[in-house]
Amino acid sequence: MPRTLSLTPALLFAGLSLAAATALAQQSATAAAPAPAAQAAVADAQGKPLGTVTFTKFPHGILVHGQLEGLPPGWHGIHIHENGACTPDFKAAGGHFAAQGAKHGLEAEHMHYGELPNIWANEAGKAGFEAITHMVTLTDGADGLFKQGGTSIVVHAQPDDYLSQPAGNSGDRIACGVIKKP
Repeated sequence: MPRTLSLTPALLFAGLSLAAATALAQQSATAAAPAPAAQAAVADAQGKPLGTVTFTKFPHGILVHGQLEGLPPGWHGIHIHENGACTPDFKAAGGHFAAQGAKHGLEAEHMHYGELPNIWANEAGKAGFEAITHMVTLTDGADGLFKQGGTSIVVHAQPDDYLSQPAGNSGDRIACGVIKKP
């Protein structure tokens, strides 16, 4: 019996400590998660909403996070484009967001600001993705998403090959969203 009595306070203390640590971890995780500084409501060519892409500043780059649905299943190129416009037929978005003279591709010495990894849409057409980029800023500077004329995010019909110039041979533009402050 004395052994049970000595274990009971120890177990109670351990349980309370674990509960307090869990609550603190959840509180600090919630407090530490910065809010997105930019977002794009992505739609298809008929104007049907497909989801949202957000841009959040972290110490080591900009987190690009997307949740899209209604895409054709398979791999798709996705890029930040040089104009903050999507209509008509997404051509108003212009080319990839890039400094003058920059080359297309992830291994190019001076690659486009708008290069992002390909995304995968499952059989249901859903694509959830995250990537970190060091190529853009959340400013109105030359490399900023809020530069004069704005920027947009464009999803392409095919995957980017990261080699072909000037845009990676990723096919037609199938979805677009203007990047804006929330």
